[in-house]
Amino acid sequence: MGQHTVKVLILTFLFSSIFGCASAQKNPGVSLDKKIGQMLMIGFRGTSINQQSPIVKDIVDNHIGGVILFDYDVPADTSIRNIVSPKQVKKLTSTLQGYADIPLFISIDQEGGKVKRLKPKHGFDKTVSAQYLGSLNNRDSTQYYAHKMAQTLKNLGINTNLAPVVDVNINPENPVIGKLERSFSDNPQIVAKQAKIFIKELNKRGILTSLKHFPGHGSSKGDSHLGVVDVSTSWQPKELIPYREIIEEDLADMIMTAHIFNTKLDSTYPATLSEPTINGLLRDSIGFEGVVVSDDLQMGAIRKEYGLRETIKLSIQAGVDMLVFANNSVFDENIASKAHRIITELIDEGIISEQRIDQSYQRIMGLKRKYLIQEN
Repeated sequence: MGQHTVKVLILTFLFSSIFGCASAQKNPGVSLDKKIGQMLMIGFRGTSINQQSPIVKDIVDNHIGGVILFDYDVPADTSIRNIVSPKQVKKLTSTLQGYADIPLFISIDQEGGKVKRLKPKHGFDKTVSAQYLGSLNNRDSTQYYAHKMAQTLKNLGINTNLAPVVDVNINPENPVIGKLERSFSDNPQIVAKQAKIFIKELNKRGILTSLKHFPGHGSSKGDSHLGVVDVSTSWQPKELIPYREIIEEDLADMIMTAHIFNTKLDSTYPATLSEPTINGLLRDSIGFEGVVVSDDLQMGAIRKEYGLRETIKLSIQAGVDMLVFANNSVFDENIASKAHRIITELIDEGIISEQRIDQSYQRIMGLKRKYLIQEN
């Protein structure tokens, strides 16, 4: 063997070793099963859990990326769900994390005012609504209440608040936004300003947030929990202003989609299942590169119109990264296993690519590394 050939072989070996290791370190031994599981956020029953609990099976076997907590079980019509007291919630979240090899998003809808899962009757601080804060439009007031909320969540081990609502209050009679005082204002600049203060206070304490409901639910006349809501004639482009401003300041951790139908954006599908709305408008036009999370895929607007397989297929193709099955419109103990199996089948059939799954996995893990994973 000539001296030149030996040099070439040595260089080739070094090159492959260096770059091979770099490639392996980027995604060391992560199975497709785990990547799929990280895309699922699941609601469950239980104020305490153990190794036999279905949600533990979801964490251990299905590798789910997150859970969502509720104080009331709608399908069972009972207040026994996940929340009894501060001490109990703290133990529950700690136990949940103990079963996870990748830290979970432990999420909750703690907007304040009428929409809160942590209620004074269970020993939690009183909160105020977004509408109240928007009417004051005072930085100190919003910081004060957001700080208190962030501290409560931090102490409980809840790391993800599915808030703030950045819907513009175009229709004050809207039964699911305006009537519940969930919007800061009918002025999109005030909405953006207040939301940014809220987000910064939560982020300071390691709580990530989710803007909702993209591309705007503030003008609707109906409730998408119950069925299809069409905002084609009432939606206004100014509803995008809060998203643009918050994304420009790099303050959007997650963005939650709305189950609203808007022919101005897509004549076929509601926003959660709409590629023109998510991949087109939100990602390409507005420039959001973070995690897109669906609203609950078991809500009437989706469940009554699309089968589970079609819902999962369309939402992933549209650009959704985390699929939420809150189990609080209907309850299905096996929903995580079903969803995981369907995604696997869609990949096997070539309908969804592994590359598409990896995109979502990388976005999710990027957010977890920022807030939840302590690097040594």
